[in-house]
Amino acid sequence: QVRFVESGGGLVQAGGSLRLSCVVSGITITNNPIAWYRQASGNQREWVAVITERGAANYADSIRGRFTISKSNTRNTVYLQMNSLKPEDTAVYYCRAPDYPRSAWGQGTQVTVSS
Repeated sequence: QVRFVESGGGLVQAGGSLRLSCVVSGITITNNPIAWYRQASGNQREWVAVITERGAANYADSIRGRFTISKSNTRNTVYLQMNSLKPEDTAVYYCRAPDYPRSAWGQGTQVTVSS
């Protein structure tokens, strides 16, 4: 069973930083790309960033230059370093493997950025 456990969210002032973690089980991230998504209250879930099996990264325009996705293959964990946070980054953040669309979403981790 493929599972994703997100953590690291919290309340931060605008301009601050947070580092999210996504522990993956059931698959190995050396063989699968892993993506971060977010969902703000009242909005649809949106894609944020992805890291490939080989470590190549791609980002949504809204966060490019501020967020960095990385991973630890030994820990089977993917990270999202978020800098220069803005109030519009407030959302629940989720991770998932795009190649496993039927896998259940994790509980997510809440990020709240105050102005």
